[in-house]
Amino acid sequence: MKRYDVQFELSYSGADAETHEIDFYDVSQALIGFQRSLAITTHLILNGEIITQAPSLKGAQIYAFPSEEGSWKAKAGVLILGTAAYHVATAPNNTPLGHLVYSAYDYVISESLGFHVDYDKSLGQLYEESKEKNIELPEVREAQLDSVIEKCSTAITEIHRPIYKNQTAEEARIYTNINNERTPLSPVFSFDTFRYIIEEYVEDEVVIVRGFISSYNSNTYKGRIYVPVEERPISFELADNVRGEGSIQIIVDSLRANALRNFEAEPVEVFCRVQRITTQAGHLKKYKVLAVSGEIFSE
Repeated sequence: MKRYDVQFELSYSGADAETHEIDFYDVSQALIGFQRSLAITTHLILNGEIITQAPSLKGAQIYAFPSEEGSWKAKAGVLILGTAAYHVATAPNNTPLGHLVYSAYDYVISESLGFHVDYDKSLGQLYEESKEKNIELPEVREAQLDSVIEKCSTAITEIHRPIYKNQTAEEARIYTNINNERTPLSPVFSFDTFRYIIEEYVEDEVVIVRGFISSYNSNTYKGRIYVPVEERPISFELADNVRGEGSIQIIVDSLRANALRNFEAEPVEVFCRVQRITTQAGHLKKYKVLAVSGEIFSE
């Protein structure tokens, strides 16, 4: 048996899955989504770059284990290869890199489905604990994980396929094996999370929000802004007319200050005129940014 750095399990329950049956095509597409999202996340951790095709994964292999009876479940093991393992000798299912893969994957899945994960309390804490043990882990920035979320959107939607297509399952969960304990990722996949990931409604009303930029991608004009009244970072995309140098400079200044906060840098607050983008049920997903300012807008 190989010494896997971390193992994951995708488990479906409800409907036909309760009697160990599930639509073959639906679950085959779901497993492709499972593997793709895991491969893209793992590749970022090991190589510091974001791939668009799962076969491009370097530095690791993902193995499938035989499915088990129960509801309906499939298992996968991530084996980190060669120098990518950073020569850390630890027990199976308990390597520092395995913990990092789990934490990053939990972040990607959770944020994709509307469940906020505090980066500082998850990956940030893991980095601090590793430094105390003189273990060097590859640094994965929050902005990079946000880019992975974009690349994994279709894959994570497909994990829902047995739930929304032929409805041979009602829910799904992803678990990991850490310290020989079966630990679930934060979210439960359901028809509600499927609707969350595919539905977008742009509200007509323009509102003003204020906050601090936590990530930004200059290629896509997308990022995240921490809004105190929402108590979480919210995704945003700049409208075409806001993609000029002045607006982007304000965003970058706030992002830089946020990145240097551990060095007592003064935070830089940003003010934005936005349209809220929500699900049909009114759950806020992101903002369409129509204007950016470093000061309060005058009426």
